[in-house]
Amino acid sequence: MLDADPRSPGDNRLLTPAPRICRLGFALAAVAIGALYLADLTGMGMYGPDEPRYADIGRAMAATGDLVTPRLWGQRWFEKPALLYWMTAAGFKAGLGPDLAPRLPVAILSLLFLVFFWWRLRAEWGTRVAAFAVLMLSTSAGWLAYSHVAVTDLPMSVFFNCAWLFALPWVLGAEARGGESRGTETGRAMGLLAAAASLGLAALAKGLVPLALFAPVLALPLFDGRRASLRAWFAPWPLILFLIVALPWYILCTIRNGPEFLRVFFLEQHFGRVTSSALQHVQPWWFYAPVLLVLLFPWFPLLFSLPAAVRAPEDKKDPRIRTLAAIVIWGFIVFSVAVNKLYGYLLPLLPAFCTLLAIALARLKRPGLALVIPLQLASLLVFAPSIASRALGSHKLVAADFPWLAIGALLCGAGVIAALLARWKPSWSFPAAVMLSVAGFLWFQFAAFPAFDRYASARSLWRAEHPSCAPPGSRNMLYGLYYYAGRQLPGCVLLDPGGIRGVR
Repeated sequence: MLDADPRSPGDNRLLTPAPRICRLGFALAAVAIGALYLADLTGMGMYGPDEPRYADIGRAMAATGDLVTPRLWGQRWFEKPALLYWMTAAGFKAGLGPDLAPRLPVAILSLLFLVFFWWRLRAEWGTRVAAFAVLMLSTSAGWLAYSHVAVTDLPMSVFFNCAWLFALPWVLGAEARGGESRGTETGRAMGLLAAAASLGLAALAKGLVPLALFAPVLALPLFDGRRASLRAWFAPWPLILFLIVALPWYILCTIRNGPEFLRVFFLEQHFGRVTSSALQHVQPWWFYAPVLLVLLFPWFPLLFSLPAAVRAPEDKKDPRIRTLAAIVIWGFIVFSVAVNKLYGYLLPLLPAFCTLLAIALARLKRPGLALVIPLQLASLLVFAPSIASRALGSHKLVAADFPWLAIGALLCGAGVIAALLARWKPSWSFPAAVMLSVAGFLWFQFAAFPAFDRYASARSLWRAEHPSCAPPGSRNMLYGLYYYAGRQLPGCVLLDPGGIRGVR
């Protein structure tokens, strides 16, 4: 898994165990990550305001056979494109339950992407960088969390990242590779077609967003003086393939629903998110700085090692590294400028971030030291379920919810162990951080999901009472009740302090 590779950047082999240990470690990591992504998908009910709505639209598509017009509780609803709804409809058609049908397709798609991510990075930077990047991404809080909920962020992120991963050979170009054979040239052309198709699927997942994020991949050849490479994107076949994949649903939905679809989908849900506060997701411009740390937990301390990714002069001329840097910088700017901000918007940037972190980690002279703090942070996951349960139960997080003495003791103990590994067994540092993260996140899922189900999902209320009306509360609970009831419930009104009744 972490064996040396002649294509890997740098000559650092401090994180390189023996080949037999590598193969065993690879097998154990694959099994552990598969369990992490597939275990307990139904441990909590539909979460947040979006998941129950998206799931209900997919269920309606499966029931009616209408795969064109999204309908939420019987009404046309044009907030997002159809890809996630089709995935959910397939889950319902396969006979899965109301919680597994929306989530299992997303989890499987995420796992398949991790395999593809490793394969493409291995071809470009070698086994070590590929292993670092995939294991960091798969054990990052953001990618893992959004692989467990049926919202549009993960499918869009998968296909957007597939697009730039397929495009990497084209980005580097024949002249940088020292010439190429006819077969390699054919492979680059096929990669360009696959990138165009992936970008079309990304547009089916979240509209214009992935096209905006892909702009640096298209723009950099202009700055490099490679206009011929840029023209290749707009040659007939890549452009035609993109349109074949992306446009049919948009055209059919417009024909069936007229200008209303175009107005809501593009003006309100796309451009309105950039400029309007009506969507209730307004956040300050610096919002994504702390969000990035949360999404990359426990690996975010490695951000300080990023200069190592472009340490050598030849790295600064490598168009692949410049492309990755441009993707993350441009994406960060685009999302920060928009008035409306949500945690999941930053998700498509995580694979590029993890690739840069992996390149940097492979080039550090003392990589074990850089992994001390991530290992310490991963150890803190043992406290996460109890803290989350208290916060959900009281609807706030206060200092008293944290066992500060135990946290301090654990940080000291984990720091000592991590420092000893960095000094005496540096090849164990990264696997130790990965396995500790996997174990911690698995513990969190099984220990904390019941609290999320009780306090943040409507499923437990529906199972216990099957209410005929929707009591006052947050829209998270309201939409969840609608989903489990299979219809839009009337609101409840108070009869007296001890009773309620439904308005019919």
